[in-house]
Amino acid sequence: MSTRNLLNKPYWRGQDLGQAMPDSPHAVSVALPRWEDVIAYEEKDPACINKLQAIYPRFGLNPLVFEIAQNACKKYDSNEFCAWPYPTLSAARKANEHCQKTKVNGKAFITKTLGINCLVTDNTASSAAREFWQHTGLGASSRLAAIALNRDKAPSPSDGKNARLTLRQRLASIYCCEPKNVELHPSGMAALTRALEAITALNPGKPTLQLGFPYVDVLKLPKVVFQGGDLLLRTEPSYLKSELDKRKPAAVIVELPSNPMLQCIDLPTVAKIAHQQGIPVIADDTIGSALNIDALPYADLIFSSLTKSFAGRGDILAGALVISPFSRWKKELEELLSDIALAPLSDPDAIALEETSRDFPKRQLLLNEACLKLRNRLKNHPCVKRVLHPRSCQNFQALMRPAAGYGCLLSFELVEGLPKAKRFYNALEVCKGPSLGTNFTLACPYVLLAHYNELNWAQKCGVNTHLLRVSVGLEDPEKLWERFLKAFKA
Repeated sequence: MSTRNLLNKPYWRGQDLGQAMPDSPHAVSVALPRWEDVIAYEEKDPACINKLQAIYPRFGLNPLVFEIAQNACKKYDSNEFCAWPYPTLSAARKANEHCQKTKVNGKAFITKTLGINCLVTDNTASSAAREFWQHTGLGASSRLAAIALNRDKAPSPSDGKNARLTLRQRLASIYCCEPKNVELHPSGMAALTRALEAITALNPGKPTLQLGFPYVDVLKLPKVVFQGGDLLLRTEPSYLKSELDKRKPAAVIVELPSNPMLQCIDLPTVAKIAHQQGIPVIADDTIGSALNIDALPYADLIFSSLTKSFAGRGDILAGALVISPFSRWKKELEELLSDIALAPLSDPDAIALEETSRDFPKRQLLLNEACLKLRNRLKNHPCVKRVLHPRSCQNFQALMRPAAGYGCLLSFELVEGLPKAKRFYNALEVCKGPSLGTNFTLACPYVLLAHYNELNWAQKCGVNTHLLRVSVGLEDPEKLWERFLKAFKA
């Protein structure tokens, strides 16, 4: 774990650019403390990129994984080839198939380096390899890389097996389902990849349809890697019924709630309309959390990023896929998902996740309360134009469990728009970078990070560039508010 307490000593100054958050070789967030740092990161400015000690694992290669990739490329011209390490041969082969299909003139092949299967691509095929890596989340984890490099010892297979069993039981108790209907994966997107494999077999040749403003990779994974994916922003029942009848998608995908707008579609109504037309529903409950909401009566498959609140500390990548016991396709989905996954959650990652998720219910309650308190204060501050939070969404409330909360995430806009947002962000004394659900507060100008090359499109969807997203941590709420008040004066 981190040697620096990020709750009271956050990375927020310009001099902190590139620091791993937390201070761990497996960190999934990196400090981008100023607005100009975020721009430089998106523009791939070498002055910024060369300072990064970590990166969100799907958006690039963790330093340990990058070392494996460098080893794989040693026998080739390093200027022409790059490598993408995968935890299993089947995952590497799937990545290779994607490259061969989308970049027919490129070179892509698999080689084994330090026991890790690596997809090696030339410059022509590298863009396809990168998009597969990012969207599917199937890449080798930093813990596997550390073992391959002899930096860590491999745990016993029995310890890994026991950790996975405990995790499945823990998640099954939260979701109120059987452990056999819970799968563990190396990331939330890998869990969605698994879901889409099943949906492709169930409904071949059809694109999926996502409802509401999308998390970028949830929309792009089916569009780029599978049968196609469309987006529908209007979700009123009559319009949705007409569109589903016309499009006949393989599945409907929803986020509970959406990121970063934190609004929820009317899931019971959407599910009823979709199911009447024989269309399965896939839901992402990462932000809402299964401790807070119960979507299984309506969604046929639920995927979740365990990297976030479930793990809590920001240095484990993992995901879960859950089959609803209420789904009319339960038996078919169980059969389709009975095969071995492309990349199961590794032993070292499972062991680390089992340990850190033991206090998840207690932490989630604290995060719920802290975020709601900050939301209420922001709503009443004269500098704030609007606050986005599930407390304002009746559709979210309709899914809530008894005595539940609203999660750790909120977004807000300032009255003075972009100029004030820049000054506020630069002055805010919390950790700043990608990801969410960490035990330390984490802020970012989300639209820049997720939609930098499509800002005009996001704006047309009602998502402004100057929107700030905050994942509230376990800091003392009074002291955290003092930091916000100080930033408002900037």
